[in-house]
Amino acid sequence: MQSFSRTQYLLLFIALTAAIATGLAIFTSVSATITMVQMATSGLVLPLILALIVTFVLDPAVKFIERETISRTLSIFLVYALITLVLFIAVTWLFPPWRHMWASLEYDLPRYTAGFFTFIRDLEAGLQQRLPFLSAYDLTAMIRPMAEGIVAEILVQTPRSALRIGSLLILVPLFSFFFLRDGDRIMRALISLVPNRYFEMAHDLSFLVSRQMSTFIRGRIIEALIIGLVVTIGLSFTDIRYAPLLGAFAGVMNLIPYIGPLIGMVPGILIALIDLGVGPQFWWIVTVYILIAQVIVDNFILIPILISRVSNLHPLIVILAIIMGGRLYGVLGMIIGVPVASIIKIALLEIGQYRRAFSLPDSISEPERPG
Repeated sequence: MQSFSRTQYLLLFIALTAAIATGLAIFTSVSATITMVQMATSGLVLPLILALIVTFVLDPAVKFIERETISRTLSIFLVYALITLVLFIAVTWLFPPWRHMWASLEYDLPRYTAGFFTFIRDLEAGLQQRLPFLSAYDLTAMIRPMAEGIVAEILVQTPRSALRIGSLLILVPLFSFFFLRDGDRIMRALISLVPNRYFEMAHDLSFLVSRQMSTFIRGRIIEALIIGLVVTIGLSFTDIRYAPLLGAFAGVMNLIPYIGPLIGMVPGILIALIDLGVGPQFWWIVTVYILIAQVIVDNFILIPILISRVSNLHPLIVILAIIMGGRLYGVLGMIIGVPVASIIKIALLEIGQYRRAFSLPDSISEPERPG
């Protein structure tokens, strides 16, 4: 076995040291670059996703106006002007009462919290009388910190959410304008970068994703609006306070699959329980939330008509998308997590189907060169 001299050991040590130093330098530079990119794009991911959703929603209106021999840019401006006018009328008409309603709700939150604890305490006392072994558990003490934390979070996060929504109201219309005007051009430019071998697959994939996601997003938004309207009308037949706010909250939460409808009905049921007590009006409110809004209107009417099987995700994937979206962007992330997961699923399925239908050899052998 050949032995190494001191000089060879020294050269080997210098080579290993240089390799390690080079690797550390590359790793440090790459990490610094990734950190800079994350810092530069941290506030842009959510506006870009919301802008894509707005683009899917507004594109049919823009195309309808564009058919009247009007340029694409002017059609977009007309749609924006119409939306601005509708929002201005809505804000002028609805903002004062809604602002008063929200201020009143913030004032009543401590009272509702205290009433909720009283109800829990009475319920706990009744259960402990019937089931003595439950006396070792203090249900009120376990629930109180969580409920007080939720109330404090609502009071603290309301101004921050208003500031964040204000920034989104600037960035989302700006991004969606360029997506509406130059979306086809951008997509063609991206598809042109695909190798010729996969050009047809990329073209079909972009068309299918756009078509299915536009149908899915429009259907979900219409579904949320109808559910919010049904809940508001149903609650208005009772003496419950904040019916419009509760209906709007139920409609927004309905955008979150599975857990959204449950979260949307909790505030209304708690307010009814504290203000109205357990009586005919309380059970009517429970019926509105569960039977009328969710079972009859949503499951039997809206989902078969509007959603159908446009994006049939496995429940586990939906739950993971909700959790990851919520961790990244809160409630908005929980709402947009499912459409993003749907896009990934559609892309994977279409790529797999294309490869099975038009499978090509991975490599074409070159003709042998003359020796």
